[in-house]
Parts: sequence; structure tokens; C-alpha cells
Amino acid sequence: MTKILVVDDDFAINELIKINLELQGYEVIQAFNGTEGFALAKQEHPELIVLDVMMPEVDGYTVAQRVRQADEIAETPIIMLTALSELKDKVAGFDIGVDDYLTKPFEPEELVVRVRALLKRVNSIPKTSAVRDLLTYKEITLLPETFSVQINDKVQKLTPIEFDIFNLLFQNHGNMVPASRLLKEVWGYEPDDSVETIRVHIRHLRSKIDKIADGKKYIETIYGGGYKLNV
Repeated sequence: MTKILVVDDDFAINELIKINLELQGYEVIQAFNGTEGFALAKQEHPELIVLDVMMPEVDGYTVAQRVRQADEIAETPIIMLTALSELKDKVAGFDIGVDDYLTKPFEPEELVVRVRALLKRVNSIPKTSAVRDLLTYKEITLLPETFSVQINDKVQKLTPIEFDIFNLLFQNHGNMVPASRLLKEVWGYEPDDSVETIRVHIRHLRSKIDKIADGKKYIETIYGGGYKLNV
């Protein structure tokens, strides 16, 4: 059974999430503060973490940072729940490595959709590669099993979302992929502040690809349109 850790100091919200996720067949572990949440993450190795931001003593940003720095759970997908709705707060979460962001108040059905989408992404080969089989072109090779990209003899590990974005650009190399198509094919739904969501993930993806690109700029931003992979 898929195990999900819910970390929120608000008992009512924590229980609401637990009930709705259990109705979908998930096993839910609850924590009511950041310290307990991080300890349970290391102990239980959940498949996904639903994490509140505003908690006493240790906030959600700190917990997310600790998760990303702990080797055994570093790849665990994280959905952040918060009453902080400003764009800068969401960007801060994405910069830490949070996978998705849901603003309170939220509909439980929307949370369930996002949980399913993230679990599908990390528990199977990337969606875009599932329907296309181009894995090598010129100096670039995709390694779906490890969510990695190889350029010449150098390999870079990506997050599942970053891999899906790169894969979609790769399958359409030389052609612009509109932001709307990225949202539809990678996320499967429209995230809050969707344009900024894409920008942040593209920035992280570009910085990782640049590490193995030997000075070549592969990912091009088409302002007002979308993104293109130049091979």
C-alpha cells in the first residue's frame, strides 16, 4: 500500500487530509509538527509527503530542506500546503525542491488529483517517454530508469518533473513547445501561478543541464511563447 506522510499542526486539516487520502486507498501517517514530521520521514520512507509551511519551531521550508539533504529520502516528492499565497513564497518552495504547491483553503479533491499525478510520475517511467521511444539523438541520451540525461560522456540526475520537461522538449527538439502544452502533458493539470511554476522548474533544469553541456546552451526561452531544445 502506498504510504503518505501528512505533516500539519492543524489537527482538523490533518484529519481531513488523512480521511480523504485513506478513501483513495492510501496508507496515511500523521505528524503534527516539523520535528516529528522529519523524524517520521526518515523512519517510514513514505512515497510522498504532504507538508504544511507555517508550523511552530520548525517550519515546512526547513523540513523540506532537511528531506532534500537526507540521501535515503531526498527524492521523496513533496506537496506543500500553505496559507501563504504570495508568489515569492511559492518560488521559495520550488527553489528548495518542492514538487507542487497548494494554497489553503483547498478542495480535498484537488489535493487527491495532485497526489495521484505526483505518484504516477515517480512510480513509472515518465509520461512523455511512455508514448514516444526516441531516447538518443546526436550527443544526448535519455535514461528514464534513473531520470537522468547523458550528454556525450557526462550524466546528470534530474527530478521526475525536470525529466518530464526535458523529455518533452527533447521529443520536439528544434521546435518550440508552448507553455500551455508543458502544463497539459507534464503536470496534467494547471498549477497555481502556472507561468511562474514553469519558469522556476525551467531555471533549475537549465542549471543542471548546463553543468554537463560543455558551454553549449541547449534550452532556449522563446519569450511570450514557450521553450525549445537546441541539439
